[in-house]
Amino acid sequence: MTAAPRARVQRRSVHGVVLLDKPIGLSSNQALQKVKWLLRAEKAGHTGTLDPLATGVLPLCFGAATKFSQLHLDADKGYTAVLRLGATTSTGDLEGDLTSSVAVDRAALTPELLQAVAARFTGPISQLPPMYSALKKDGKALYEYARAGIEVEREPRSVTIRELSLRLLPESDPATVELELQVLCSKGTYVRTLAEDIGQALGCGAHLSALRRTRTGEFELSHCISIEAIEALPDSERLGVLLPVETLLARHERVTLDEHNSGRFLSGMRRRGPWADCAQVAVYADHPAALLGTAQVEAGELIPGRLLSPIEIQHILESHS
Repeated sequence: MTAAPRARVQRRSVHGVVLLDKPIGLSSNQALQKVKWLLRAEKAGHTGTLDPLATGVLPLCFGAATKFSQLHLDADKGYTAVLRLGATTSTGDLEGDLTSSVAVDRAALTPELLQAVAARFTGPISQLPPMYSALKKDGKALYEYARAGIEVEREPRSVTIRELSLRLLPESDPATVELELQVLCSKGTYVRTLAEDIGQALGCGAHLSALRRTRTGEFELSHCISIEAIEALPDSERLGVLLPVETLLARHERVTLDEHNSGRFLSGMRRRGPWADCAQVAVYADHPAALLGTAQVEAGELIPGRLLSPIEIQHILESHS
């Protein structure tokens, strides 16, 4: 008996942001595609990749919001991680093969020692990107070389660790010694590399056994929703999980233009006005009230950046009516 063909999903114009609490086991793109399907959205992208073993804050951008996703790729990130001491792996996390193992003396891991080690890794530091990463070398991701057993030369990268704390976790297994790491760091920081470097500084080695992103920019876990929670909603209510596109522009200065200047700005023309110089500006129309895009102000000139299209603005206004 021939199976009935699957009903084709009717896509729709969706504009906004979903702050997802990514589950373990899914890649960032798999999580994105799942939510995109649930919302029946036409266009989507995410801001900053999380490994399948990692969970937590993953902003998903839909429609017009994808134009501003880069802003949150550059944002500071916060993580809570678990470091398993005394063992190193080929990938720096649980997925890799064991490469070394030593006994760890729990009694030596005093709060004073952990505080001193954390201080060593706070501030500007240099990291060597791990071979198991998506960083490109000659057009290929490093993890592709690593899977082929090839190690390539990498340049150290400067990152900034803004806050870092280490805490010895209670013993759950006599054979396992683990630390909790909490970190706030600049973009481009590899927490797996940080874990390995801390293990080396402690003289016993370490790898990540758990990783959870707790914030990206001003977005925190308390703002997030799970895939299961979206699935549980009726289709007619799922668009209610979307935050407005301008959620991504919360730190931008606001400039509002009248109808005459709004049209010219949207066509890419510079506008003159009594505005102070500013590198990050969110530009709105006053009637109807709508986000037009981003800009910068130099010497009284409002210089267009990323602009919404008239059809995107129309769709957003219709969705709010």
